[in-house]
Amino acid sequence: MALSLQDERYFRAALALGRRNLGAAAPNPAVGALVVKDDVVVGRGWTALGGRPHAETQALAQAGEQARGATLYVTLEPCAHQGRTPPCAEAVIAAGIARVVGGLTDPDDRVAGEGYASLRRAGIAVESDVLPDEGWRAHRGHILRVTEGRPMVTLKIARTADGQAAGGPHDPRLAITGPAANLRTHVLRAMHEAIMVGIGTALADDPLMTVRLPGCDRKPLRVVLDAGLDLPLRSRLVVGARDFPTLAICGPDADSARRAALEAQGVMVESCALEGGRLDLRAALGLLAARGISRVFSEGGPRVGAALIAEGLADETILFTSPKPLGRKGVEALSAEARETLAGAAAYRVVEQGDFGADRFVHYERI
Repeated sequence: MALSLQDERYFRAALALGRRNLGAAAPNPAVGALVVKDDVVVGRGWTALGGRPHAETQALAQAGEQARGATLYVTLEPCAHQGRTPPCAEAVIAAGIARVVGGLTDPDDRVAGEGYASLRRAGIAVESDVLPDEGWRAHRGHILRVTEGRPMVTLKIARTADGQAAGGPHDPRLAITGPAANLRTHVLRAMHEAIMVGIGTALADDPLMTVRLPGCDRKPLRVVLDAGLDLPLRSRLVVGARDFPTLAICGPDADSARRAALEAQGVMVESCALEGGRLDLRAALGLLAARGISRVFSEGGPRVGAALIAEGLADETILFTSPKPLGRKGVEALSAEARETLAGAAAYRVVEQGDFGADRFVHYERI
């Protein structure tokens, strides 16, 4: 059945609501919900911080008695299992909802169509899996964590006009993008549950990896891929580890004394397998998924970025290009192979492009 323009409008509004806590709803998906009666919105909800309460129960509570005979728009199939809270499908039935316009069927084995089935058994008219492309994008992290055991990864790359990410080994940190692009980077950080870099970037840039937006109190997990536990104890990541959660992922044979020293400073340390002498990226992402993380923002460096693209793990790639060249040989932001993969039509497509101030951006999505 084709979706009416009115239904599409309300469903897209529910998608927008779900984005309000995107990056802060883990371990649950960031769902949005609207209750509409006689073309009036009588209830709104979105997954709360930390994943509870769920969007549906909040929207139904706001609607109260007006939910009877109304339509519920929800961006993911309502849960049908008893967790820390009762099933949302039961709450929808008890509220007297007459019709549900829902997003993707939840691939979680505890739901997997049973939410929609229970609504239909209760006599509720259900239209499911509407706007599947938009629903996939909204819940990509949850879906990948459930189906592939890993979070989604957004890879962010900044480069000069001549393709460099940094200067020489003894050069100061290179400021590539301007204020508008830098602000956008902080917004993107806030929309993910973890920020990830390789040890090369941690050593070269000594980054903070925090969200610095006025009025935004988000603290994504800071992750360093550090096979040998080379992260300096005086680095800003280690010094701030008690205030901002920080995780170092190392190889199985990393020095135990180094591990103890980092843990004494508040850094969490976990180990995973190596592949070709480097951390197995899929295994490292699996560790994050086991922590309930569904969205990771990777800020490099070039080797990590190239590996994520090559292994099909960079689900979205955002490339910022400054109008200013470095003018000499530095550290290339993207390998030739990575550039070719992004530019080709087989693995990625461009979903958005434009400008942030003087800087150009291109947003790629893995096909």
